[in-house]
Amino acid sequence: MKAYLFPGQGAQFVGMGHELFQQSTTAKTLFEQANRVLGFRITETMFHGAAENLQQTNVTQPAIFLHSVILAKELRTGFQPDMVAGHSLGEFSALVAAEALSFEDGLKLVIARANAMQKACEAYPSTMAAVLGLEDSIVEDICRNIQDIVVPANYNCPGQLVISGTIEGVDQACQLLLKAGAKRALKLNVGGAFHSALMEPARAELQNAIEATTFHAPICPIYQNVDARPHTDISIIKQNLIAQLTGAVRWTQIVQQMINDGATSFTEVGPGTVLQGLVKKINRSLETNSAVLLC
Repeated sequence: MKAYLFPGQGAQFVGMGHELFQQSTTAKTLFEQANRVLGFRITETMFHGAAENLQQTNVTQPAIFLHSVILAKELRTGFQPDMVAGHSLGEFSALVAAEALSFEDGLKLVIARANAMQKACEAYPSTMAAVLGLEDSIVEDICRNIQDIVVPANYNCPGQLVISGTIEGVDQACQLLLKAGAKRALKLNVGGAFHSALMEPARAELQNAIEATTFHAPICPIYQNVDARPHTDISIIKQNLIAQLTGAVRWTQIVQQMINDGATSFTEVGPGTVLQGLVKKINRSLETNSAVLLC
């Protein structure tokens, strides 16, 4: 069974999508449609802009979404997924690729998400940190016993968990995690505490946008971040999508569940190779050629 995976924020790079734009009339049409919807030429930033501009949340998220979704549409004749999943932002790309959302509606939701998250970041100074070399349960226990807000946010693969919270809470957690034996506890260059309670204002704002958007039954199950389970029911998909901003990304559990459900190949659709690497770490028994990068 074929599983298709869609990356989230962090996979961006200057030049992303330029080859698609140059070589495909369909891709060029969709990129230009996105420029009109956004009200600025995101293609200029994606193809030729400065790296620091591409890293702004309200640019990064639609840029990665566009690259991923347009690539999936270019692969339409060969894009026959048995299951899909997306890491954080990538869940929106996966929903469009699986025909649960139209291209324009998906883009509008990503814009609403990015803008809402940016406002939450500005309202509550906060951060995230990558923790390497500890069992998830140890990280969970340490976070639970800190008075400031700090929670496990991204279960990326065994031995790699990202925490999220207030600056003070994350700093304290990093000190305790290193004492507990973590190989590294590295603060990330991000603008806020994604996938934590500090994103509650963004969650509430995005909920209104999601509830006002028309969803369709997907062509295959989508494995969602908050519960790592496959879903095709529109109402549940929308509930999980709303909960995603304040809930953890359970990527390790998603990949494990896909394998348990029969996934025999994993194809990453979008910029970068991040998810390809995580799949290999999650299941070392996968053959080297079972994860195929499309770029």
